[in-house]
Amino acid sequence: MMYATANRVIGTSTCRVHGPCNPLPDSAPPMPPLIDDTTGSSEFWFNDITWVFPNVPPAPGMPCQGEDRSIYRRGARRWRKLYRVNGHIFQAKRFNRRAFCAFCQDRIWGLGRQGFKCIQCKLLVHKKCHKVVRKPCLSVQQQQQQQMPSTESQTIDRNGDQQQLDSVQCSPVAHLEDEISESAIIEEHSRNRTGSEEREELPLDTLNDADNSNDMQRQYSLNDFELIRVIGRGSYAKVLMVELKRTKRIYAMKVIKKALVTDDEDIDWVQTEKHVFETASNHPFLVGLHSCFQTPSRLFFVIEFVRGGDLMFHMQRQRRLPEEHARFYAAEISLALNFLHEKGIIYRDLKLDNVLLDHEGHVKLTDYGMCKEGVREGDTTATFCGTPNYIAPEILRGEDYSFSVDWWALGVLLYEMLAGRSPFDIAGASENPDQNTEDYLFQVILQKTIRIPRSLSVKAASVLKSFLCKDPNERLGCGKRPTAFLDIVAHPFFKAIDWEMLEQKQVTPPYKPRLDSDRDLANFPPEFTDEPVHLTPDDPRVIDKIDQSEFEGFEYVNPLLMSLEDCV
Repeated sequence: MMYATANRVIGTSTCRVHGPCNPLPDSAPPMPPLIDDTTGSSEFWFNDITWVFPNVPPAPGMPCQGEDRSIYRRGARRWRKLYRVNGHIFQAKRFNRRAFCAFCQDRIWGLGRQGFKCIQCKLLVHKKCHKVVRKPCLSVQQQQQQQMPSTESQTIDRNGDQQQLDSVQCSPVAHLEDEISESAIIEEHSRNRTGSEEREELPLDTLNDADNSNDMQRQYSLNDFELIRVIGRGSYAKVLMVELKRTKRIYAMKVIKKALVTDDEDIDWVQTEKHVFETASNHPFLVGLHSCFQTPSRLFFVIEFVRGGDLMFHMQRQRRLPEEHARFYAAEISLALNFLHEKGIIYRDLKLDNVLLDHEGHVKLTDYGMCKEGVREGDTTATFCGTPNYIAPEILRGEDYSFSVDWWALGVLLYEMLAGRSPFDIAGASENPDQNTEDYLFQVILQKTIRIPRSLSVKAASVLKSFLCKDPNERLGCGKRPTAFLDIVAHPFFKAIDWEMLEQKQVTPPYKPRLDSDRDLANFPPEFTDEPVHLTPDDPRVIDKIDQSEFEGFEYVNPLLMSLEDCV
């Protein structure tokens, strides 16, 4: 699995202390100009403000006169992603103290960068709430002009002298609709709480237990599960088949080493995957989440165990599928993608490996680490990511994109099912090293005319051409919602599908995996199942380097699955 990113880099000047410094031109702005956004929200990148000092250091390696080394990043440079909405400039932040969203009033907590903070007015909101903040952000100058003398207060110090306090800053509540209550706070408030207030800050599970008298918030640990077999492995994770000892039910357990995800972007995708797992838990064609827990060295996702294996495994055996089989799988995948899109999620990693078959033969999409959340109609993103063979042309062109990339990937996957090969296979490429690179593959995706096998029906050829249109504006499924998905439903290739029955899993799958028991692993590659199942011992030196606060709030239990287990 490939994870790639591309950042928009804005040029900056930096001081090199090993030689004479070049002064910054007088006309140069201290920071890149913000992107003017009249439509609501925008994303942009900028580096830390850096000043260049027109001096010569006293010795190589020494700072110039007046130079402040704290302005420079240490090690690799990272670019901060900011979001501008109605004058607010939001930045993703981690809150190790109690903080609440100024819009929905819920607590901001969770793994990684849990919320957004306006760098101007200090407003705190959830990531999901930042786009719906309606009131504009007031600049510091405007706040000072609006402050009245009555807002100033006085206090008496221990010597009896009066001491003028600073003017009270504008409350974040003032930036929201009138119905928002005063429970919204800014980050600085949490640093000035009294001792009694500090005692009120309890762990999340304790708070939940106080609100719920039942056992629905039971937390799990590794001791609750028996590790049976390895069934998969990726760049960051190992996937095990496990048994919940209390109920004897079989689940899959995705194990991620914390040491591999301490980078900001890695932490973000783990958090995104958890959120999408929670969203997907009640959909028939998406793998759902049972629970999450952690140890000092690892993160654990306990998810549905889908016993039929993945489409890659079956395609390696079948080579190609009959049209009626491919149509069935493509239709169920379409329903799953449409559900994610309605929830504001771009999947971005559709491929044969991520399409599982359950014990009846129905589709289940899995692996949500590449997903993009919070995408509304008209919103776009620009991250360069995905599996090379499935990346849409608009991503390769460096354009902003939206849900269109998922329908392109479905076209590639449908082509593979019908033709038994990729639409971008090059004859004789294996003999030419220059044609075995990703760059060459990307050129083929952008420039090559896709040839449809003559053996396919007219309807199949039509749907492939419609999904694999290089212009996302003309691609099938990429019109304006809600008619976009109806265009797929109405396509002649899917005419035989009863979509309502299909969504209720009332249509018999064309293939039912052969399974002898709940633990049958015949549909999983032996290179995984033959691996030893044990987890490597923890290294205390590695654990000491992990910032455990980055993973606060990771624990989760699906209340629906919990209620079902309690009925056993």
